[in-house]
Amino acid sequence: MERWRNKVAVVTGASAGIGAACVRALVGAGLVVVGLARRQDRVEQLRAGLHEAEQGRLHALRCDVTHEEQVLSAFDWAQRQLGGVDVLVSNAGIIATGELSGQGNTAAMRDTIETNVMGSIYCIREAFQSMKKRGAEGHVVIVNSVAGHHVPNLGPQLPSLNVYPASKFALRAMNEIYRQEFQRHKTPVRVSTISPGIVDTDILPPEISACIKQHMPMLHSEDVADAVLWTIGTPPNVQVQNITIKVQGEKF
Repeated sequence: MERWRNKVAVVTGASAGIGAACVRALVGAGLVVVGLARRQDRVEQLRAGLHEAEQGRLHALRCDVTHEEQVLSAFDWAQRQLGGVDVLVSNAGIIATGELSGQGNTAAMRDTIETNVMGSIYCIREAFQSMKKRGAEGHVVIVNSVAGHHVPNLGPQLPSLNVYPASKFALRAMNEIYRQEFQRHKTPVRVSTISPGIVDTDILPPEISACIKQHMPMLHSEDVADAVLWTIGTPPNVQVQNITIKVQGEKF
């Protein structure tokens, strides 16, 4: 990890859960971190809780990744103020509720696709262009899910996962597309996905979270952040395609 010290990382969805854990881990590893979130105040609170020596390495920007102009503005700021981006943790994501075959949930489904897929596309594009322009080593880490490899059957007593697994399957395909494109441009930029099982975060609808907690343990956000650190810490010649992590005892 020493080679990443004082390099710049951007983390999306940085206000809570996995994103916040990644921010803390990356700052602790010596990187300068830009935390993007709709709830900028939550990232500011996170910074206030860091050790005094670390607080100056975290910058909080308000950014809704579904709005391309906000993504462009955030990465432009990182370029002007910090010299560019070396690591991207594309983490922002949401889960739609209601059945995919049901009526009246078009807005929720569209929001899920716009956040999980298009938001990732906007951010990865801007991060890669920054890395490519400088010819520097870079790493894009996409936070996926085991739901991007198979569709979990939660049973009839729990809500449908709606279009969420489909959005995560898209991220898995995108990972390979980016790997090929980054090589096509002869850049030293790598791309990896982290696919955790069920993580105890507020992305889960309350009824799903409460039911799962009664029957089995869940991963912590810090477990995923550890996987992110391990991934970017591998030697530059190592292409980590995907890491799947599950809590011991997970049933899905």
